[in-house]
Amino acid sequence: MIIARILGTVVSTQKDERLMGKKLLIVRPVNLDGTDTSAYVVAVDTVGAGFHERVLVVSGSSARLAQGMKDVPVDAAIVGVIDTVDVMND
Repeated sequence: MIIARILGTVVSTQKDERLMGKKLLIVRPVNLDGTDTSAYVVAVDTVGAGFHERVLVVSGSSARLAQGMKDVPVDAAIVGVIDTVDVMND
C-alpha cells in the first residue's frame, strides 16, 4: 500500500466496458512527512474519496481484489481515506 494525495480526475468516454461507472482519480504518492513525490498514478476510487484527501492506494493484483474490482482491468485502486498517520521514532 502507498499513501497518496488526490490531485484530480480523469474522464474517459471511451474505455473498457468494465470501467463504466468507475471514478478515475489522479493521485500523487507522498512521503511520510507529507511532502509530494514527483510521481503520479491513475487509480480507481472504491471508497468515495475527495479532492486533496490523503488515501491508501493498492496496486497490481491487490487492486483487483478491492471491492467491486473483480475482473476489472485496473492496476491501482483507492481502498481507504486516511484520517491520521503516526510515525514512531526509535
